[in-house]
Amino acid sequence: MAQTIALIDTIKRNLKQRKITYADLAVRLNLSEANIKRMFSKRDFTLQRLDGICQVLQMDFTDLIQEMQYGSSELEELSIEMETELVSDPYLILLTLLVISQWEFQDILDTYKWTLPELTKLMAKLDRMRILDLLPGNKYRLLLSRHFKWQKRGPVHKFFAEKVQQEFFSTQFDTKKGELLLVVNGMLSRSSNKQIQRSIQRLAKEFDELSKEDAKLPQSEIFGTSVVLAIRPWELKEFTDFRVKPLDKKF
Repeated sequence: MAQTIALIDTIKRNLKQRKITYADLAVRLNLSEANIKRMFSKRDFTLQRLDGICQVLQMDFTDLIQEMQYGSSELEELSIEMETELVSDPYLILLTLLVISQWEFQDILDTYKWTLPELTKLMAKLDRMRILDLLPGNKYRLLLSRHFKWQKRGPVHKFFAEKVQQEFFSTQFDTKKGELLLVVNGMLSRSSNKQIQRSIQRLAKEFDELSKEDAKLPQSEIFGTSVVLAIRPWELKEFTDFRVKPLDKKF
């Protein structure tokens, strides 16, 4: 029973974090809100219902179990002020990305031009910001949740948006160099748009999982990789201007 209670509490916490109410969950599972409340109060979940809830949360059942076992006291996002501090120093944001990718202290020192005192000072700053805990022997423990994300339209997003425009697309996207660019156009309904968004989110999750797994490999076998995924109702301005009636931009 204790494990059942812990699992239900983990589900509730994830629903709250994603601002999904019982009413929202009822709609997505095609149940009444009363049934959802009864299910949680009696702690009576079938495997089918658990699978449905995991889909709503965009989590695997194994993720749910791991979070139940280890808890989730880590930060899920930083404040605007903290993000602003990170992007104010290119070396600080670089180090933050490296520790998020679970780089070892010595690998960072061997790969980049920091001296030992410089790197130690920056790591201490991330410790003060509670992004990580510094441990003896140049070890650290990351304090960011597995669900960590940058503030939407926050300082870090803006920082990378500028870099994407300036640098990311200035290449021929040669597949032999591990590059790929696809531009796909078409007409989608609102429901199809949402389906594509879910697919993008699943791909982003897969990227994150592979990144964490590959972090265990030697640095000589892995390399920095960026993926830009986006979808929006949009067409070229020249096409829009050529329409008989103005384009309805409501979605």
